Amino acid sequence: MARRKSVGFVAGGRGEHCRGWLYEPRGTGPFPVIVMAHGLGGIKEMRLDAYAQRFCADGYACLVFDYRHFGESDGSPRQLLDIGRQLEDWSGAIAFARGNSNLRPDQVVLWGTSFGGGHAILSAARDRTIAGAIAQCPFTDGVASLFALNWRSALKVTALAVCDVMHSLVGRAPVMLPTAGPPGSAALMTAPDALDGYLALVPDGTAFRNQVTARFGLNIVRHRPGRKAGDIACPILFCVCEADSVAPAGPTKRYARRAPKGEVRVYRAGHFDIYVGKDFEQVVADQLEFLHRHIPTKQGGAHVDL
Repeated sequence: MARRKSVGFVAGGRGEHCRGWLYEPRGTGPFPVIVMAHGLGGIKEMRLDAYAQRFCADGYACLVFDYRHFGESDGSPRQLLDIGRQLEDWSGAIAFARGNSNLRPDQVVLWGTSFGGGHAILSAARDRTIAGAIAQCPFTDGVASLFALNWRSALKVTALAVCDVMHSLVGRAPVMLPTAGPPGSAALMTAPDALDGYLALVPDGTAFRNQVTARFGLNIVRHRPGRKAGDIACPILFCVCEADSVAPAGPTKRYARRAPKGEVRVYRAGHFDIYVGKDFEQVVADQLEFLHRHIPTKQGGAHVDL
């Protein structure tokens, strides 16, 4: 049996808390720990529990958290997607994991998906004591992702972003835009598979808002975490979706080649396919094989008790 409990930790300098779940295998610790977080506007309930349960069954503790301003975590305004603050959240999560006596401070692994995959790359590059990292369908290049966006959508997002910045300067309520929307709409992800694929990850009955503050639209182009792949000292696995409509595969594979200990697995899948079905089964198997080689544990076969 393994257990899941709700936890919280301080992130940033304002005393705000990120909240999440800590999965621990039954048995004698301390255990290796995988720090996990989602992508654009995502919350932990959007299939991260499925990955964590698989990892925990093989003896890895998992710390799964919501970014500030999202899900159960603190932060106002709600739905504020701020790259700097999210990277602070990763640092807070790593510090929390290392401060837990039942977790191995020298066996911290980072696991990020989509936009969180880019955060995992940057966090691993900054902290050379990280034991390993997994970047799943990672956002690596804002310019590439901009070109993947319909030009009409790009213009609409830019206009709303400028409006939101002006609102913030005079203390007015944020201007919001959808995280995922239909092709041609004012949304961050507008590929034909984006809206249905994104919302399909949300369990029935889960409180979720498919929107973020529009100001983020001005920052995404300048964000190119893949450029730091060459600074990562630990083993890192890049799980790349060949048919990715959100985070194009080409730039990610080029950046992955710069990582001194980088490994690449490529899947004939779209950006949202990797979370479910046969593609999920294959990627989890590959990720566990990577973990067994680089961060081995003697535990295994646990059942998660929620």
